[in-house]
Amino acid sequence: MTKTISSARADFPILKTMVNDHPLVYLDNAATTQKPQSVIDALVDYYTHYNSNIHRGNHSLAALATQAHETTRGRVARFINAEHKHEIIFTRNTTESINLVAHSFGDTFVKEGDEVVVTQLEHHSNFVPWQLLCQRKGAHFRVVPFTPDGDLDLEVLDKLLGKRTRLLALNHVSNSLGTVNPLEIIIPLAHSRGIPVLVDAAQSVHHIEHDVRKLDADFYVFSGHKMYGPTGIGVLYGQEKWLEAMMPFLSGGEMIDQVTVDRTTFNQLPFKFEAGTPDIAGAIGLAAAIDYLEQFDTEELAVYEDDLLRYGIGQLGQVPGLILYGNPIRRSSILPFNLEGIQHYDVGVLLDAYGIAVRTGQHCTQPIMDRLGITGTVRASLALYNTREDIDALVQGLKRVLKMLKR
Repeated sequence: MTKTISSARADFPILKTMVNDHPLVYLDNAATTQKPQSVIDALVDYYTHYNSNIHRGNHSLAALATQAHETTRGRVARFINAEHKHEIIFTRNTTESINLVAHSFGDTFVKEGDEVVVTQLEHHSNFVPWQLLCQRKGAHFRVVPFTPDGDLDLEVLDKLLGKRTRLLALNHVSNSLGTVNPLEIIIPLAHSRGIPVLVDAAQSVHHIEHDVRKLDADFYVFSGHKMYGPTGIGVLYGQEKWLEAMMPFLSGGEMIDQVTVDRTTFNQLPFKFEAGTPDIAGAIGLAAAIDYLEQFDTEELAVYEDDLLRYGIGQLGQVPGLILYGNPIRRSSILPFNLEGIQHYDVGVLLDAYGIAVRTGQHCTQPIMDRLGITGTVRASLALYNTREDIDALVQGLKRVLKMLKR
């Protein structure tokens, strides 16, 4: 039975919390989402009833924990429509997933004089690893700018994808501006020139399309905690042909096949890239988060979130002196703004006094801020449990801030 969006708030116990004597208005979802009771229960159940290390134990608890962990791998594969579950690698987060590819793919395929292309819209986690790779290998680091409206400059992208380009790395949704990059145009363009593509889906996997085969992404990375799951669990999807050709990133534990004094051989996929004890509870919680998400009708959820975003844009436009950044062709879930003449940090602190949680600063996107000529923004970011009443509370809070500072 499909779950109604209007019933979602009741599933998140933290939303009943009072902050500074005000009901919590949580609008910091791009940093991390809150967790439904079903995810919390899954974690408690694991630690209460079958906590154990996995894979090599020959006792009942180990078997139960291993089964739950590996069931999650298949669950993730179905969620993003991967062809094989061994194409799903568990990591700590999106950042580690990207670093894994930057090291293992980069060391194998990037040579001196080659090029790696990223965009100016990237989180530092999808910018710095490639910058460091290019410095390490003597390769060229190319950056695609964005337009004044916040869209990628596709003409520049077209020019930068050349014969020596070994990888294009970009996000699906910008964590600072909310820009939805047109992967349906960009990935075929890159592939027509033999260039693989890594997609940072941290801000998109729970909001918009996430079928990796339809997108034809070579690599696709995301974090559990941004999609209603626990912290400490991330996912790297990689097409089998690339993962087979890449060397391991970390070593030890389950990624080992044989070790002698002369040489070491490595385990098969996916374990080749999973060194040491994984976040077993995190994986179990991620499966519960996927189960929760899939109770909703995908199209209905997309319409709801888009309507809420448009309502937010309209209401923020009524606040005197508010500057909303970006006007991309398509935006998802992110509302970045400043109040003219007021530091973004101060706005965040004052909103917190009314129980309103937003994020302030550069949001790990200094190249975006430099391009905009600002030091940071206030960022309100939306999730399925947010409502128009949350937006109204934000607007009322901003008007109180203006009145308090007599602007």
